[in-house]
Amino acid sequence: MDGRGTSELARQLCSATGAPLGEVFAFLSSLYFRGKLAYARTFARPAGERAGVFVITPGEGLTLESDHITAEQMRGFAQVEVHHANERFIAPLLRDAHALAASAGPAARFVLLGSIASAKYIAPLQQVMGERLLFPSEFVGRGDMSRGGLLLRSAQDNCELDYIPVLGATLHGMRPPRLAPRKRGS
Repeated sequence: MDGRGTSELARQLCSATGAPLGEVFAFLSSLYFRGKLAYARTFARPAGERAGVFVITPGEGLTLESDHITAEQMRGFAQVEVHHANERFIAPLLRDAHALAASAGPAARFVLLGSIASAKYIAPLQQVMGERLLFPSEFVGRGDMSRGGLLLRSAQDNCELDYIPVLGATLHGMRPPRLAPRKRGS
């Protein structure tokens, strides 16, 4: 982000037009976000012309994964603590969640691919979306990298996971067995 990066993504991020948010986050978090992004792109089913893949961004709420961000915006993200009690994080997220829920209509379901083990995403989104907020049941007991691997495999295999409502769900549980290793190239 200091302008000395030589990759195309680094050059885009440091330019005035920026780089696609999804691609930047996938680069920064590797398997975890790459899995979320691949899965969301594969299985999002937005109604009509609506976009279907949003990223929760610190201080900017829900942002389309295809929207461009700059290095300056990334620096701004770093200044906002991601916590459900932090007004700088929560206010934009609630604003956008309300707008999304209203525009999507009462029958829409919203699938959270982020962390379910803490209140940072669950608390604000459930406040707005209630029983329409779902998550993959296979997330229970899995850490970030395991969820990322599961999502990436599911997208590659075109095998959608089962969703359950966050409301009333068991969010913490025993760790499931590790994902079986795959041969390279599969």
